[in-house]
Amino acid sequence: MISKRVLMVRPHAFGHNPQTAVNNLFQLKTTRDAVPEKALHEFDTLVTVLQTRGVEVHVVQDTEDPHTPDALFPNNWISFHETGQFFLYPMFAANRRAERKASVLKYVAQQFSSFQRVDLSFYEQEDFFLEGTGSMVLDRDAKIAYACRSPRTHERVLRDFCTLAGYTPCIFDATDLLGYPYYHTNVMMTVTRRHVIVCLDSIVNEVQRQQLKSFIQESKKQLLVITRKQVTSFAGNMLELQGHDVLPLLVMSTQAFLSLTPLQCEQISCYNEIVHCSLSTIEEAGGGSARCMLTEIPG
Repeated sequence: MISKRVLMVRPHAFGHNPQTAVNNLFQLKTTRDAVPEKALHEFDTLVTVLQTRGVEVHVVQDTEDPHTPDALFPNNWISFHETGQFFLYPMFAANRRAERKASVLKYVAQQFSSFQRVDLSFYEQEDFFLEGTGSMVLDRDAKIAYACRSPRTHERVLRDFCTLAGYTPCIFDATDLLGYPYYHTNVMMTVTRRHVIVCLDSIVNEVQRQQLKSFIQESKKQLLVITRKQVTSFAGNMLELQGHDVLPLLVMSTQAFLSLTPLQCEQISCYNEIVHCSLSTIEEAGGGSARCMLTEIPG
């Protein structure tokens, strides 16, 4: 199932977040000038690119108070499902919990009234976290929830989500070259209608790697392997969307696109139109990329 609609939150004052930097090693304390302004330009450019391709983009403006530097990554705290549910998730960083703002939830209630709320944020009281479709990469066709363990992804919450939403969990450990766990699954893995794009080398446990490959085989999707180096360029952080053309889009950053090999581009282009734009400020300061900015809305 490919979404034609997305929810995006336009940032008020995007910037480096020390509370998330403790386990997001993609996030750097940038020396760039005018980070909020540059991030805003990158955000608006992505919105325009998607709208030009025929994607229905719902943009909600972030508010000044409370200050939420990561507000443009809404996929971590909310997700929508073809079952008619939308989920709210427990967040690791205290200042990211404030992203569940009344203004955004009011917009959701007004625009998507057919969706029923399921709130898992109470797990924050137990220090158990599951950061939405950052922590999970969902195969919405095969109903598989892929997830790598991290301080932001707790197995108990994941299994609770799977029970409520009708998914089967595939849980594994994935690490970078230094042995640190990836903070989110969606930096090393993407699922499309035809492909599962994943960094297999990051799953060092052979049993877990074979289990993952078995899930992919059962889903009848093609495996497309990326490297850890490509992961550092956000080549795992992509999202498939349906625009006005027959061929679905695969949305990514320019950095991610430039890291792909000609063969990988050819394999992707058999089934998707590659769409990219520069998100360098957002990637450097926020440690997230295109997929993190997009909350897909089924229907």
